[in-house]
Amino acid sequence: MSFTADRLLLFGATGDLAQRMLLPSLAALDADGLLAVDLKIIGTARSEMDDAAFRAFARNSLEKFLPAERRSGIDSFLARLFYQPLDATTIAGFDHLAAKVGTPARGLAIFLSTAPSLFEPTIRGLQSAGLTGENVRMCLEKPLGTDLASSCAINDAVAAAFPENRIFRIDHYLGKETVQNLLALRFANLLFEPLWNAAHIDHVQITVAETVGLEGRVAFYDDAGAIRDMVQNHMLQLLALVAMEPPAHFDATAVRDEKVKVLRALRPVAAGETVTGQYRAGAIGGQAVPGYDEELGKNSATETFVAIKAHVDNWRWKGVPFYLRTGKRMPRRVTEIVIQFRAVPHSIFAGKGATMQPNSLVIGIQPEENITLSLMAKVPGLDREGIRLRQVPLNIAMPDAFTGAVRRIAYERLLLDLVEGDQTLFVRRDEVEAQWEWIDAIRAGWEAEGLTPKTYTAGSWGPSAAIALAERDGVTWHE
Repeated sequence: MSFTADRLLLFGATGDLAQRMLLPSLAALDADGLLAVDLKIIGTARSEMDDAAFRAFARNSLEKFLPAERRSGIDSFLARLFYQPLDATTIAGFDHLAAKVGTPARGLAIFLSTAPSLFEPTIRGLQSAGLTGENVRMCLEKPLGTDLASSCAINDAVAAAFPENRIFRIDHYLGKETVQNLLALRFANLLFEPLWNAAHIDHVQITVAETVGLEGRVAFYDDAGAIRDMVQNHMLQLLALVAMEPPAHFDATAVRDEKVKVLRALRPVAAGETVTGQYRAGAIGGQAVPGYDEELGKNSATETFVAIKAHVDNWRWKGVPFYLRTGKRMPRRVTEIVIQFRAVPHSIFAGKGATMQPNSLVIGIQPEENITLSLMAKVPGLDREGIRLRQVPLNIAMPDAFTGAVRRIAYERLLLDLVEGDQTLFVRRDEVEAQWEWIDAIRAGWEAEGLTPKTYTAGSWGPSAAIALAERDGVTWHE
């Protein structure tokens, strides 16, 4: 939809996501002059407060979570904020919400960050109050279900009020600069695309490692586990961006068409091509940390680590393994993609003291945004054996390459696209369903085989079986 919304309605406006991400992102956009001058932001949640109390709440969040150098103009941002308390389980309250929002004729964007159990009553309430018309967009924050069936139920409820071209499903990884840079790297440079296939790439690794444990997400995480929390959304989106064919255009339809082709080409995974783990007490950064069961307060069979050997069965990627790995209580926080190229077919330097290593491309997404290409180069100096080679990196550190560029919160890009109506970096329903089909099949295999998580010490890179999963193919995890 081409209209720019002049109202943004935030459900869950007093929640953790709003405090840490949404309000700081909107304030930063406002400070940079990227929000329309007449955009009005209405927050709603169960908490009883008025406009003034919500503005005070927002100010406290900004002072806590927005860097000091980005706090200019906070007062003008706070003037945009309004608040209406709401119990989403009762229809009556939505009339008061509609009165606060005003007419959506010029464009209303709704950001729904609530428990999935409230999605359906919220949609019904919005319909009853006239807040689902053709100038209204709906943005959905995860989790969107726990399996394919529950995801379809949520999507069906939303589709009853909103067509697909007005539904924006968030995966905040798609708002990260380096993730978007992956598209630029592939499709704006002739250097890589001719080599981006099974003839030249040996394997791909995608790692999302966290040092934290449960961090207040006890109920959600113990139900979800690592595969549903990280692999089903973030990691599969990264895989799709790496493996997709070049789209005809950089627009929502073309980009998402190519991503869903990749997701549908994923080969079913045998139980033996996965490893799950659960952390035990250990140390992170020199500090002792408890095990998962101790944090949870009970015994649990939920996995906090998963490694998967995946394949995309199409012409471009046939025979190239994609190794996915994610876990909590890892030695360091890192999200990265490693493209490991094949070795040169013949070394002219054999027997001359040269040790050849294949090239690799490492795309760092967090905590640092950088791109590193490893190349073979001659070691300076003279040697009786003639020539010595060593692998050296070509580094593109984004802060150095773009001096003065502000490092943005991923939600800034996505909230701006929501208000302006650009779906390119949002996830389409058929993508979500393809992701869930693949994940459900893996979990069904675990259940059929009676697999339970292997233990690993907090501060390690997961169970030893995860190392073996790659090493039996002659592959070493990039660390």
